[in-house]
Amino acid sequence: MIPVRGYAAQDAKSPLAPFNFERREPGPDDVQFDVQYCGICHSDLHQARDEWGGSIFPMVPGHEIIGRVTRVGANVKKFKVGDSVGVGCMVDTCRTCHACKQGLQQYCERGPTYTYNSRERESQQPTQGGYSSALVVDQAYVLRVPENLDPAAAAPLLCAGITTWSPLKHWNVKAGQRVGVVGLGGLGHMGVKFARAFGAHVIVFSHTDKKKQDALRLGAHEVVVSSNEAEMKAREGTLDFVLDTVSAPHDINAYLRLLRIDGSLVLVGVPEKPLPVQPFALIGQRRNFSGSSIGGIQETQDMLDFCGEHGVVSDVEVIPIQQVNDAYTRLLKGDVKYRFVIDMKSLK
Repeated sequence: MIPVRGYAAQDAKSPLAPFNFERREPGPDDVQFDVQYCGICHSDLHQARDEWGGSIFPMVPGHEIIGRVTRVGANVKKFKVGDSVGVGCMVDTCRTCHACKQGLQQYCERGPTYTYNSRERESQQPTQGGYSSALVVDQAYVLRVPENLDPAAAAPLLCAGITTWSPLKHWNVKAGQRVGVVGLGGLGHMGVKFARAFGAHVIVFSHTDKKKQDALRLGAHEVVVSSNEAEMKAREGTLDFVLDTVSAPHDINAYLRLLRIDGSLVLVGVPEKPLPVQPFALIGQRRNFSGSSIGGIQETQDMLDFCGEHGVVSDVEVIPIQQVNDAYTRLLKGDVKYRFVIDMKSLK
């Protein structure tokens, strides 16, 4: 077994604190790597506080992970010692169901094995995430990170990046379309960057105008204050696609009405309570309301390759791991532009 240092929540009420544990020795198909950076996702906070139920403690969160390979198994051909690699939200799936065979591992019919707060398929041991010094992961779920990308700024691509890339690609967002991004946080700021890189006309919808200059800097062409009824009314029926990244309660119908005939609104935020939908907001213009989760392994690799070619990364605030609990408090207040990333050298 491999001794590993990390930070863990011992229960839903305790702050994260230093935690020593062990990982398995690499098997023939495994890649072992030292973690350099790990992003902080809002879902880390939800699960560490058991807000979604079923949390497994002690819990080492983290699924936006970048590191350097230190060992590879005998069957590993894609990676070698020294390579820059990443791991996102999944470390295994059944590999045999219809979804897995299509490269849609995120929708595995038997459920993915998540990077943390899950159980390994064979041993049933709890998985532990990237707030740690090292990982051991099957090569099929390891991603190659372009060397020209800043590894700290690339870490959030493994969740925030792919969560917004996947629906934009699946719904074929392209040049000439008008695309709305609702909310400008960790997810929203990546949605803006990708939609702009695809050539779309990008409109950010935010509750206030406080983030207007930032939205324009990130690539938005327009910023609409969603609490301004006149501004919202003026854009009704004008958008081809809306990416809704908001996890707080909000009026989904106001955004559905922005869509043209056959336009699509895709929800990637996770509100705690159901969002009531008015039937005529959909029926009147044959609009579509869908949801989307992360992305498959090849899709995530395609995103990373695109980011390497186009220089797309997240806007991050790098912190030592000793500040992780303060970062959680600030995250609840929305006080970050736009993703906290932990520098794992601070573990030493």
